[in-house]
Order: sequence, then structure tokens, then C-alpha cells
Amino acid sequence: MRSAVTISLVPEARGGPFVFWDGIAAGCANAASLGFDAIEIYPSSAEELDVGDIVHRLAAHGLRCAAMGTGAGWVKHRLRLTDPDADLRRKALGFATRIVEAAGTLGAPAIVGSMQGRSGDGATREQTLGWLAEALAALAEGAARHGVPLLYEPLNRDDTNLFNRQAEAAEFLGAMGLGNVMLLCDLFHMSIEEADIADALRAAGPLVGHVHFADSNRLAMGWGNTDMAPIMAALREIGYAGYLSAEILPLPDSVSAARQTMLSFRRWTTV
Repeated sequence: MRSAVTISLVPEARGGPFVFWDGIAAGCANAASLGFDAIEIYPSSAEELDVGDIVHRLAAHGLRCAAMGTGAGWVKHRLRLTDPDADLRRKALGFATRIVEAAGTLGAPAIVGSMQGRSGDGATREQTLGWLAEALAALAEGAARHGVPLLYEPLNRDDTNLFNRQAEAAEFLGAMGLGNVMLLCDLFHMSIEEADIADALRAAGPLVGHVHFADSNRLAMGWGNTDMAPIMAALREIGYAGYLSAEILPLPDSVSAARQTMLSFRRWTTV
């Protein structure tokens, strides 16, 4: 397994669960100095990214891009892939498609999390899930052209009423025939929604495409109540070789949070 740390480029999300906030250059330098293998980028939009500069920074620091988030589509632009308004759905899909392309250029998958939206607001659950399936299919097709999957993230009940647990999300992906879509298993969300995190990971098996390495309180791993021993055993059992990526609150400060993440990562991946 490999380590990754988040860099947010979305001023409107400042204070949220991302470790570094001061740009790609500073984030890459900090990530490399602390021993991370990769960064996970949260851009305001694909248009605001300088992909060439990111390629240069990654190479200079011996890093990779683990994933790229689409969350600003909702947080900043108020776009949802399942909005009852067809025009807003088209805008949301366009926003996410451009993120998929930018991520693919860096050899990384894009993440669909908060942009998935929720049912209600005049739309039935059946309608909403139909729109979600259409969007995921289109985005996954774009990701496939770059040889990477699309990552779909079940969120906790406060963030969506679509899918909160890995098993139900996996069942949905299978029923809709959504190939090239894998699950992003966020340990913070799972600590809220899953009866047993390790069992949920085992059941998801080959669909586990990315893991957010966050403790039960969304602080750096080791500063909450998550029991990592059975979780790591489950990840090894399913042959997971991807990233453990810190999508966590930058507390007490970014460097301290990142340093604690690396201490926990080394502890659990060298056992």
C-alpha cells in the first residue's frame, strides 16, 4: 500500500477535511519532505489547474497523483449530478467530465462524492438513482480512455441519502452494469455507517479502489477511536495495493496532521 495526502485548491472549503491549503508547489514540497508517495488534489475547476506545472512538481518531488476530487462542483458551484433541473445536471456533468480528463492526464482517477447529490427536492429516489447511473457511466467511460477507473464514494447520512454503506453501493454498481467504477472507502464515513468496517471491506473486495485514511473523528489516524488492526487485515486479505490517503482535518495544523498520518501509515503497513 502507498501513502497520499490531500491538497485543497478550493478557498470556499477552507477549514474542511483537507491537509494542505497553500497551493500545489507548497503542498508537493511538504508531502515529499514528510515521506508521502502521492498527493490527492481538490481543484476549484479543471480550468483553474495548470496540469503542466503539476506534472513538473510531481516529477521534481518524486510524487504521483493518487486521485482528484470533484467536490468543488457542489461546494463552490452548487452543481449536483442528480439535480432535478436538467440544465443543472448537464452543467454538473460537464464540470465533472473536465475533472476526469485532467485527472486522467495525470494518470489518476477522479472521485464522485458530494456531487452525487441526494433524492428529494421534487425527484423520487428511482429518478435520482437513474440520473446518478447515467452520470457515473459517462464519467467512467471518459476515465477508461485514460486507463484509470472512476471512484464513487458512499458518504454518511448527513451528506447524502443515496448510498451510505459499501455493500449497497456495490449492489447498485452491479445492478446498473457500471463497469470501470470502483468504490472509494472512506474510513471516517464508514465509522459512522458500517456495523463492521473490516467486514464491509472484505465484502467489497475487488471493488475497493481507494481508501481515505481518516480516524473516527476525522483527525489523523491514531487520534481517534478507529481500530486499524482488523481493517488492515481485511485490506491485505482482499489484496488491496492502492493508496491510504489522508482526507482529514488539518488539526492542530497541517504539518502535524500530515506527520501523524505518516506515523500511523508506517506503523500499519510495516506490521
